[in-house]
Amino acid sequence: MTLRRVLLGALAAAALVAAGGVAWIFSLPPAPSAKGAPPVAQAEADAIVAGLKPPNRQKPLVAVIGINDGTETTDYLMPYGILKRSGVADVVALATEPGPMRLLPALTIAPESTVAGFDARHPDGADYVIVPAMSRDDDPAALRWIRSQAGKGAIIIGVCAGGKVLAEAGLLNGKQATTHWFYIEGWRKRHLAIRYVPDRRLVVDRGVATTTGVSASMPVALTLIEAIAGREKAEAVARDIGVANWDARHDSGAFRFSRPFALTALGNTLAFWKRETLGLQLVSGVDEVSLALVADVWSRTYRSRALTFAASPDALETRNGIRILPDKVAADWPKERRLPPVRDQPPATALDQSLRAIEARYGMRTAAFVAVQLEYPGYN
Repeated sequence: MTLRRVLLGALAAAALVAAGGVAWIFSLPPAPSAKGAPPVAQAEADAIVAGLKPPNRQKPLVAVIGINDGTETTDYLMPYGILKRSGVADVVALATEPGPMRLLPALTIAPESTVAGFDARHPDGADYVIVPAMSRDDDPAALRWIRSQAGKGAIIIGVCAGGKVLAEAGLLNGKQATTHWFYIEGWRKRHLAIRYVPDRRLVVDRGVATTTGVSASMPVALTLIEAIAGREKAEAVARDIGVANWDARHDSGAFRFSRPFALTALGNTLAFWKRETLGLQLVSGVDEVSLALVADVWSRTYRSRALTFAASPDALETRNGIRILPDKVAADWPKERRLPPVRDQPPATALDQSLRAIEARYGMRTAAFVAVQLEYPGYN
């Protein structure tokens, strides 16, 4: 969703350039400098974990919901993969309708069930519902189901611009919340009852949790593991995926629509003759979190798009049971446009390695541009 909106802005900027109207870009502020995230008091950290304690089952049931015609790649697959890896909960990947789900900006999956199928098997509802960013915030089927799950007592977690979906569902009225930096201004104007909290990448208030941008899906999954199974278990999973810290601290001022961001979006959009389609081979048992991160970041450069390929059109099952459909049926891909295979490196390492590879291929500005889209402090 972020990619689509920012791309539309870049295309509009390109039209202005053609008309000689580029001056507005230079009126934008320079790139913000990171001032450091303010610390989170222990009492606040404890309250966040307490607010995410499982409401019903000893081994909670987690439903990750998406719409078939556009759900954010990492928002959907990262919480699913990390929670499945941990073994502390039963996790189900859902779509609003039967058939494949197109993830944005990359990958296509075959969800495990529809929301109707889930309701038939679990009439009492889920313990947690994870809501990623979606190509539309007002999908009727998604909103009805999210509201119904909240009514049954589920804790609803809006990841990234999933906070916009929760606002449309009416679940954030009068509550503290956050969302992806790119949408905050419009989100607050549209929903005046939301009490926006800056400098926190995770906010929990009375049965609803929201996060900042795409990269926050990793710490929120770890915080959920801590709430379910304790700090020691969360630390073990964090080591396994390569994360040293996952608390709620965040420097909101480091992410904004700046002059370098706009110029990079514009320049990379206008350089259409330099765009590349990069191949990423699908293999059985691949870690879905690492795969999502690699495909996601390479598809956010405005210089490249990552497509998966395999020798057969059949879906391949990932490490934790997600079925990925290849974008292209091919035995191989041209070497100069083939991404390194996603191996067993921890997901956090896969993200950092991909950003470094983007920097080597397209320059530091493009790597930083991708990191700002992800609201990822490691490269800002």
